[in-house]
Amino acid sequence: MVEEINQVSDTDIDNKYQELQQKYTFVQGDNDAAKYEHSVRYQIREYFGIKHLLDKGGYTAFSTNFEDLFGMEQLPGLAVQLLMAEGYGFAGEGDWKTAALDRLLKIMTHNDRTVFMEDYTLELTKGNEAILGSHMLEVDPTIASDKPRVEVHPLGIGGKDDPARLVFDGIDGDAMDVTISDFGTEFRMIGYGVTAHKPTKKTPYLPIAKQYWTPKMGLKHGATEWIQNGGGHHTVLTFTASEQQIKDLATLFQLPFIDIQ
Repeated sequence: MVEEINQVSDTDIDNKYQELQQKYTFVQGDNDAAKYEHSVRYQIREYFGIKHLLDKGGYTAFSTNFEDLFGMEQLPGLAVQLLMAEGYGFAGEGDWKTAALDRLLKIMTHNDRTVFMEDYTLELTKGNEAILGSHMLEVDPTIASDKPRVEVHPLGIGGKDDPARLVFDGIDGDAMDVTISDFGTEFRMIGYGVTAHKPTKKTPYLPIAKQYWTPKMGLKHGATEWIQNGGGHHTVLTFTASEQQIKDLATLFQLPFIDIQ
């Protein structure tokens, strides 16, 4: 992959940089101009390198890791978001199961508001319990409610340079949150319906893309059932695939489907 990244041409990077300037809002922030531009351009270089490697091998989903970054300047952030927006499946931290599920659900929904997600942090205020979903750098911009901003911030993990990423708020609507769990002798698909909302508060110390939601059966009951049934913290959140479609997919693959109500 590093070889592919290093072979990307400056012309391709220039053209993509100009395309992104038209599509997104570039926010230099506290960075000097040279650092900001280099970070964005390097993410574009990673985007093309990963894309070339995937396409050459016939792969349509992938995962990254905070480790094993030898030869790379940054952990892919903006690069991953651009690939997910094109329909590639993804999950972080080597989670191949969720990356595969992400790709399958993107196929089912024609890549419409179907995204890799994580239960990032919880709102536990009584009467307003909810989940703030995110994933550090890599949240899919197909659920952006506002024009995404290209920002560069430090990343306190991985030991690499500050990565560029898209920052935006999610959308309102009903959705399904789904995961795949490995029990050693079998895989299980686990999911529940959620009511999603745009985040209501600014998060200046969390400069990432984010989505807010509440399980339809309530956070306490939903979280309890999720944990007891073996659900993980990586999921695919889809505003487009119906509960019945997800059940049909589980049936197709002969997987038990735990539908939390």
